[in-house]
Amino acid sequence: MTEKEEVALRESIRAMLTYVKQKRQNEEYELRSIIREMMDIELQNLTENQTPDVNPTPNKSTGINVLEELLKKIIPVLETDYKSLTTNNQQRESFRSHIINAVINTLTPARVNTDAGEEGELQEIDVDEEIDIKIGGDEQDDKFIDIRTDAEKAAEEEEDEEDPRDSFGAGVEGDETGRNMAYQSFKKIEANIIDAYELLSDDEDQELFYDYLIANLKLYFDKFEGELASSVDEPTNQAYDMAKSEEPAIDAGENDLELEL
Repeated sequence: MTEKEEVALRESIRAMLTYVKQKRQNEEYELRSIIREMMDIELQNLTENQTPDVNPTPNKSTGINVLEELLKKIIPVLETDYKSLTTNNQQRESFRSHIINAVINTLTPARVNTDAGEEGELQEIDVDEEIDIKIGGDEQDDKFIDIRTDAEKAAEEEEDEEDPRDSFGAGVEGDETGRNMAYQSFKKIEANIIDAYELLSDDEDQELFYDYLIANLKLYFDKFEGELASSVDEPTNQAYDMAKSEEPAIDAGENDLELEL
């Protein structure tokens, strides 16, 4: 090859490389433009999908809407605590019963009418008056000298104090561990339930809120229990069953030999 031919070859190669490089740059730029356009479209769609729907659903009441927001707050709490009771189903049944009973007891005073509330206040006043009269009539109490130490007084007062878990579970039978867990769990959600119910003043909203709250609690507990199913039958077939029944027993000696090798 002459020097002139070599120079021509080099120039051709250089021109080819420049062309390939330029083509790659153009293709890369075009690809980037396509990707950028696709990302803009996806971001626009995502933004539109995340726009909150402020239009109220026609077939729902305010009570149901308030209840939905409440369930979003309390159901995760109840699910975590309920599913932590794995020793036996008696614990979970007790947890369920005590939670539902506590919700009913919490909302019942708010559902009592004003007349019944006033009557209850009058009865309470009468009881207080009787107590004051009895205490005031015992002159021996004024002469009593308490010789207990402060430590003894504190110990006796602590013994006399009622365990709040006992009053929480009053009237409901069930496993004590489930009751205790329900007590702790309900303390986390009690304020949410009261605050949500007190938002409603319409009688129909209150009734729907109350009825659907109890119903949904029961349904969610059923759902949690189903998810806790400890044993699920594994699908099988006849060929596997036959092969499993004919499988020879493993000889321990052979295993030891293989391990030594």
